[in-house]
Amino acid sequence: MGRVSGKVALISGAARGMGAEHARLLVKEGAKVVIGDLLEAEGAALVEELGAENAAFVPLNVTKYEQWQHAVEVAVATFGRLDVLVNNAGIANFAPIEDYTLEQWHTIIDINLNGVFYGMKAAIPALKQSGAASIVNISSTAGLKGVPALPGYAAAKFGVRGLSKEAALDLGRYNIRVNSVHPGNIRTPMTDGLAVDQSQVALGRMGEAIELSNLILFLASDESSFSTGSEFIADGGETAGIAIPAE
Repeated sequence: MGRVSGKVALISGAARGMGAEHARLLVKEGAKVVIGDLLEAEGAALVEELGAENAAFVPLNVTKYEQWQHAVEVAVATFGRLDVLVNNAGIANFAPIEDYTLEQWHTIIDINLNGVFYGMKAAIPALKQSGAASIVNISSTAGLKGVPALPGYAAAKFGVRGLSKEAALDLGRYNIRVNSVHPGNIRTPMTDGLAVDQSQVALGRMGEAIELSNLILFLASDESSFSTGSEFIADGGETAGIAIPAE
């Protein structure tokens, strides 16, 4: 308990799924959280669950820089500071590249890559005041390897990986750490209804949101104080290679 006591975190896409689980664990470990999302009813319900003394909700369209600026202002005005940014919001859209539309491309790059850049840029002034800040950018195993029928998603997630490394170099002088996290298939509302075959993954199963949240907690805490510009993978062994399914 208390691994992030005194810290304030802003999490995008936090009203449900992995983002909500991250918020719950950070609050449990002593942090205050600002939940940024388009899902206002779900966000308000999560604040009620966590308690208004521990959490606040702000409407956040990650493709709108001014909304990011407002979210940072809410964090500082409500809780007095900002120490952690978790760029969690993201979407997936599917089609082989020959059928992938320009609209699909622009939509996913705007949310999954531009949104991460906007969030970091808006948060930097407040994070510089922290003295020991952490930016956690959620990429994917699709930011480490190719995945069929996901051209925009893969491009954006590779971009998040590279952007995180560049930002780590620029921001290290302020003791702001920047790392990317690369989940495999995690059980969330976004993966509901998808046929996900994990038989050739070492652990042979999908991950649970809390398993990723434990990694986010580590990166948000001072326990990871010498980790920056790195990739943290939680994929059950997906990127290790092809496992032989158990008979």
